[in-house]
Amino acid sequence: MSVKTRQQLRAARHDRVRKNVIGSTERPRLSVFRSLKHISAQIIDDSTGNTIASASTYEKDGGRGNAEGAKIVGQRLAERAKAAGVSKVVFDRGGNRYHGRVAALADGARDGGLEF
Repeated sequence: MSVKTRQQLRAARHDRVRKNVIGSTERPRLSVFRSLKHISAQIIDDSTGNTIASASTYEKDGGRGNAEGAKIVGQRLAERAKAAGVSKVVFDRGGNRYHGRVAALADGARDGGLEF
């Protein structure tokens, strides 16, 4: 009997989520990546494979990797998406629980004007 690591379990959850969450030109996918120190998100059109907008705490003045920084990233991503002409997205939590920093990023994106 093999014991799965935390990363393997997250990857399995992500695969399950991605079976149902598919971005299109009308409603691209908002994909979230969370590491121990940072959080990043991008809006992807899966039909063409292009990234429309992205934001991260890796950027200069991107904030910290905590919930407050995640909310700032969500707001910044919403601004960039609006500039690119995107107002509706589908949310891909990346296999993470919808809690803490992931939920804060989603709230920031909603506050910025994106519809899920």
